[in-house]
Amino acid sequence: MIRALVFDVGETLIDETRIWSRWADRLGVTRATMLGVLGGMAALDRSHRDAFQIVRPGIDVEAEQEAWKRDDPDGLRVNFDADDLYPDVRPGLTALRGLGYELIIAGNQPPQAHDALAAMDLPVDGIYTSDGWGISKPDPAFFAKVVAVSGREPGEILYVGDRLDNDVFPARAAGMRTALIRRGPWGHLHAARPEAAQADHVVDGFPGLVAAVRP
Repeated sequence: MIRALVFDVGETLIDETRIWSRWADRLGVTRATMLGVLGGMAALDRSHRDAFQIVRPGIDVEAEQEAWKRDDPDGLRVNFDADDLYPDVRPGLTALRGLGYELIIAGNQPPQAHDALAAMDLPVDGIYTSDGWGISKPDPAFFAKVVAVSGREPGEILYVGDRLDNDVFPARAAGMRTALIRRGPWGHLHAARPEAAQADHVVDGFPGLVAAVRP
């Protein structure tokens, strides 16, 4: 029986459109180009970081971020806020909480993401990031930490994310149940693959997730 749901962040809870659009503006390419290249990386099973090298060969992403911070110290830049939360997330979490589930956020995110998520005052029991743990998905140690902070048996946990490689496969290998959410470039592409059948649920958003786990 599922007793806890654990959520990825990017393109599960957070719509990253504005982040990538700001990157396009910063790098001097059209937003369609940036988003298109990102989708290409998803289709080719390449890292999102490769998109930077395609639109600006030789770029040092960390140095560019530091320069951007100096140029626009008060801007969001590569960060997100409550305006980036998918509209169905807050009511969906509220509904899941009403069903009695423990709710945890745990994803690959930089240091500032924890405080950004905490500021949203979402109805969750815990917020954890790869930076805070010093471990990133799909490392099995990340999912061992998920089990530890939940205090549940792996089979009592449903991990929800938008990727097969980073979310469904490693969570399943750790003994968890899984849900693939079909949004964002990876989510749409991965949901169309035969391997998506390995997920316990494939849903289009939080209404579908709530329906799938309703007792």
